[in-house]
Amino acid sequence: MRFTPLLAAMSVIAALLLSPQARAGEGHDHGDATPAPTGPALLRFAAVSEAFELVGVLEGRRLVLYLDRTADNAPVTDAQIELEIAGTKLKAEKHDDAYDVMLAAAPKPGVLPITATVTAGKEVDLLAGELDLHEPAHAEEAAHVHSWKEYAGWAAAAVAALVVLTLVGRRVVAARQRRAGVAA
Repeated sequence: MRFTPLLAAMSVIAALLLSPQARAGEGHDHGDATPAPTGPALLRFAAVSEAFELVGVLEGRRLVLYLDRTADNAPVTDAQIELEIAGTKLKAEKHDDAYDVMLAAAPKPGVLPITATVTAGKEVDLLAGELDLHEPAHAEEAAHVHSWKEYAGWAAAAVAALVVLTLVGRRVVAARQRRAGVAA
């Protein structure tokens, strides 16, 4: 078979295109660094005053609050936190190094004003922030991104199919010529 070297060469090219070493030259790798997460981030708000920093993380109906001192970023674990979220007053409960508030329902998209009254010992402070909720993206709006590996795979498959078709076509033509030669 005359096309064996051609098939071998195409296999080598496809293997090189799909190998990880083909992606970047020396000095262009990212080492053993852990990749950054690409999933959706939880919704957050922050409120800062001269004495305290309050960060809230929304997890469905649960709002987890983290309270630190502004001066040294030390966690404040002995405070009373009262929230007013869009006109509704709620009291936070202490859990380990955070505080929890359970909302009556998951908030609707939009901007929610949040006011927190923090009482820690003799210190009382008022903090204000906003939680900006967006509507979830629709599935049809999220575009599927194709990687170069997908394109390389399809290209290699197309070339292999073309080679197979060429080989089959040549055999068919050669068989017809032999039959035509024998008949003459």
